[in-house]
Amino acid sequence: MPDTTPEPPARASWENGWAPDTSRAPGTRRLWLAGALAVATTVACVTAIALMDNGPDGSSRAAGDPSASASAAGPGLISFATPSAAKGATTPAGRSGSPSARSGTSAAAAPHESAAGGPGTPKTPTEHASSPGSTKPSATHRSVRSVNYPDRYWHVSGGLVKLDPVASAAARRDATFTVVKGLADASCYSFATADGSYLRHRDFLLRSERDDGSALFGKDATFCPRTSSYPGAVMLESVNYPGRYLRHQNFQLRLDSWQRSDLYRADSAFRLTGGLA
Repeated sequence: MPDTTPEPPARASWENGWAPDTSRAPGTRRLWLAGALAVATTVACVTAIALMDNGPDGSSRAAGDPSASASAAGPGLISFATPSAAKGATTPAGRSGSPSARSGTSAAAAPHESAAGGPGTPKTPTEHASSPGSTKPSATHRSVRSVNYPDRYWHVSGGLVKLDPVASAAARRDATFTVVKGLADASCYSFATADGSYLRHRDFLLRSERDDGSALFGKDATFCPRTSSYPGAVMLESVNYPGRYLRHQNFQLRLDSWQRSDLYRADSAFRLTGGLA
């Protein structure tokens, strides 16, 4: 008898009741699931594209049209576009000592009343407005008369401006000025003399000097009219020394700080009259 017992033979599949399904190919169920998923994805994409195509015209154009997106921008958006040059504006040809040489000075915002307690608000010199498209202000010949010394006028003598009575033809000529737009601020005044010089303050004294073309000279020669307590009169405030006004003292015109006194109000009040010459 052999030492080992042989193993029983393996049972056939039909003997244990299991048999492979031969009615469909292997993996068919997975193929169906993958196909269904692909169809669903395609349908979703087509639906989304159709919805986007049917959206508002403005939103569909804004993405590709710069002009459409710019026009659709709301008022809360800040635009930093460079403004175009004004129609008819020209560049000044140059600078000289004549009153119209610096007429290209652009108009700045009207200066405010100074913190030092000035008496009034700025008055824009409407009589100096230039015609449309012109770069030259309309010059006006004026003489400047004192309120509390009505027989005395601003008068250039020895390079300084004094308050003098004028009788001779030469004195009347030296007391007549061409009033133009301010060299440093077009809403204010500058006063030019017959020889092409300007009235400017230096060391706080009013004097007649040639324009050297500097920004300092332009500011020193610019005075802004303020309302005076005297009817028909103005006070003239320095554009670069706010709170200081032209007033006469010992018949010398000077730049002096605002004072709350009747004497200061009278000394700093002037009337611009027609030119004496």
